[in-house]
Amino acid sequence: MSALPLVAIIGRANVGKSTLFNRLIQKRTAIVNDTPGVTRDRIYGQSDWLGHFFIVVDTGGVDVDGTNEIEHQVVEQALLAQEEADIVIFVADKNVGLTPQDREVVDRIRKSGKPFFFAVNKVDHARHEQELSDFAGVGVDTVYPISAEHGHGIADMLDVLVIALPEMKEKPLPENTIRVAMVGRPNVGKSSLINRLLDSTRCIVSDIPGTTRDAVDTFLEIDKENFLLVDTAGIKRKGKTAKILDKFSVIM
Repeated sequence: MSALPLVAIIGRANVGKSTLFNRLIQKRTAIVNDTPGVTRDRIYGQSDWLGHFFIVVDTGGVDVDGTNEIEHQVVEQALLAQEEADIVIFVADKNVGLTPQDREVVDRIRKSGKPFFFAVNKVDHARHEQELSDFAGVGVDTVYPISAEHGHGIADMLDVLVIALPEMKEKPLPENTIRVAMVGRPNVGKSSLINRLLDSTRCIVSDIPGTTRDAVDTFLEIDKENFLLVDTAGIKRKGKTAKILDKFSVIM
């Protein structure tokens, strides 16, 4: 597995974490939709800025109440991402303002002692930066106004972020990495198989069909051979992908 520095994107549901993730890796890997809770698994991708390479991980919203099994696992996945990350980007929503959940998560990140960047998303124009006084109460030195959708402010944040990255311990994964996709109908055990191979809980496993929505990439090294395991959403028969999120999952 590559030892590139890891940057985790953390925040409440529907604040634009997946849009930021897609912009950083320059691909549409994470599903983006206005429905809160679209991202469930940890989703990994490689990014670089000014010659600095790092891994970015997208996570589900940390503000779900955990009343069912999947929501509980979504929060657990986000906490695992925060734990393994070298740097955390916390994302808030300008249009919603600073919420008690934002404060709670920032306090948790601060207690971890890890460097973190407080980004306020959906600041689509420089004139909107004057509307961020509400976020001063979170007690961070710098608030980064960004627009994940349009790119405003991203460069300014990355210029500082790459300086804080720890040194890379190994080279990026070689070009001859073997890519293995786990494909099959919903609820046949694709995520469980990957978790068994990894001996971890990277993918959310549940008896509810359709738990995996995004294509989840996982790096694995065995006997000096590099593999990229891709967990995919279950492929349903044509005509049974009525929900828009199911359709996105299949084509990804």
